[in-house]
Amino acid sequence: MLDFFFGHYAYWFSIILFSIGMYGMLFKKTLIKKIIGLSILQSSVILFFVSVASKVDATVPVYDYNIPVENVANYMNPLPHTLMLTAIVVGVATLGVAFTLLIAIYNRYQTLDEQELIERIHD
Repeated sequence: MLDFFFGHYAYWFSIILFSIGMYGMLFKKTLIKKIIGLSILQSSVILFFVSVASKVDATVPVYDYNIPVENVANYMNPLPHTLMLTAIVVGVATLGVAFTLLIAIYNRYQTLDEQELIERIHD
């Protein structure tokens, strides 16, 4: 049992981060904490995909005379890592836009509490 836990520590860490991010998004009342939870959740998904795509003792897919081409298990697939790099860039841009919208919401309604904001919008 311990071998299973320690052998898959990246997956367990991803699950813990995902749970923390989901908790922040669902149960926190201020919008800033919800956005921080979303960022943590996104980081956990990126960590999960990178840990799934990594291989032990694999190399980049550049032709090397010492590694036989027929054995593709010796090479690492760069596509998941590239997609996660794109996801990081999109996540940073989304986070910037979200915080900009939060500033605009605060300037207009003078609150970032979700329930208070809903009441002020409907009044």
